[in-house]
Formats: sequence, structure tokens, C-alpha cells
Amino acid sequence: MKKIEAIIKPFKLDEVKDALHEVGLTGITVTEAKGFGRQKGHTELYRGAEYVVDFLPKVKIEIVLDDALVERAIEAIQRAAHTGRIGDGKIFVTPVEEAIRIRTGERGVEAV
Repeated sequence: MKKIEAIIKPFKLDEVKDALHEVGLTGITVTEAKGFGRQKGHTELYRGAEYVVDFLPKVKIEIVLDDALVERAIEAIQRAAHTGRIGDGKIFVTPVEEAIRIRTGERGVEAV
């Protein structure tokens, strides 16, 4: 099993969710996040004062899935989240040793 964590632009969430659903994934976890990468934020003008916004709004998607689905899920996220502009996001893939469904006690891929 693998865990995919993707940091994307918030307005791309619905497109990514739909793309993952088409691949066959039934569950994802979404968290609102703030951060910056190469774009390093931007400046804004508020009531005549200029200030720097370091942390930009992002969305973090987490998915735990069977190894067989990983590449298709990555491709779906890349395709749906892509705008071609700086700040499109990142995808991280890490191994998952175990998953346990609390309600039934199922383990491994069956728990996902």
C-alpha cells in the first residue's frame, strides 16, 4: 500500500476529486492548508498599505491505496490539477505498512 499526499490549488479540488473517482478511488481526505514554494507568496494592497502574503491557500489531499492503483492516481491528479502556472502543487508518495478499519478490524487493503 502507498499513501499519496497532494498539495494543490483550492479551485482545482473538484476536478481532482472527479478524476480520482474515474480511476476507481472511493475515498479521500481533504485538508485546508497554507504554504508557499517557489512563488514565495505575493504582495497585496489593503487600505493603502502594502503587505506581503507569505502563505498562500492550498488544499492537501491524502489517499491510501493499493500499489496497483498508484500510477493511475498520480496521473489523474497531475492531469486535473495542472494549470501550467507556478504553484500548481506537489505530489508525495510514501509506503504504508498497515491499515486497520476500526469498525470491523479489517487489515491491509481490505481496510482501505
